[in-house]
Amino acid sequence: MSTPASWDALAARYDEADDHGLGDPAVRAAWRELLTGLLPPAPARVADLGCGTGTLTLLLAEAGHRVDGVDFSPAMVRRARAKLAGRTGVTVERGDAADPPLVPSYDVVLCRHVLWALPDPAAALRRWVGLLAPTGRLVLVEGDWHTGAGLRASETVALVERAGCTAELHPLSERAELWGGPVPDERYAVVGRPAQLPKSR
Repeated sequence: MSTPASWDALAARYDEADDHGLGDPAVRAAWRELLTGLLPPAPARVADLGCGTGTLTLLLAEAGHRVDGVDFSPAMVRRARAKLAGRTGVTVERGDAADPPLVPSYDVVLCRHVLWALPDPAAALRRWVGLLAPTGRLVLVEGDWHTGAGLRASETVALVERAGCTAELHPLSERAELWGGPVPDERYAVVGRPAQLPKSR
């Protein structure tokens, strides 16, 4: 089970993975291109849920978006705030990604590699849809990893649709440039758009 303490223990080395720290310029450029294609033009208001050390938060801020990051690990939040120090239009708060302490309405709710780990992903998605502006969108980057963890793309699509959204699947397994090399598992993004205004949270 994921806990703040378990993620605190990973924080110091979290950015060492190519797709976490985006230290390789080619990997960073690939993520910038991916997000540019999935998000509306800047400046959009983005909630980055489970933001970790703030790597994508920073990438989006550099692109001109207004970003609010949330993570439940104090160590991750400290690292994210240090990474984003001096930037305007961006915040990072400690909180539960499943029930973020944010006020609607966002143009984008972004979540990477977190939905699979939540105890009730369906309930989390309903809350996230409630954060969206009427024309907003969910952008979920997930995977079904060879370790046995994760969600299949079909599972995530079904969850998004049950939350009252249309779902658009973008396979990412073959895009080795995103991961620093070939990957042996299913990786993908799902973009969800509310089919109608959410009635309530």
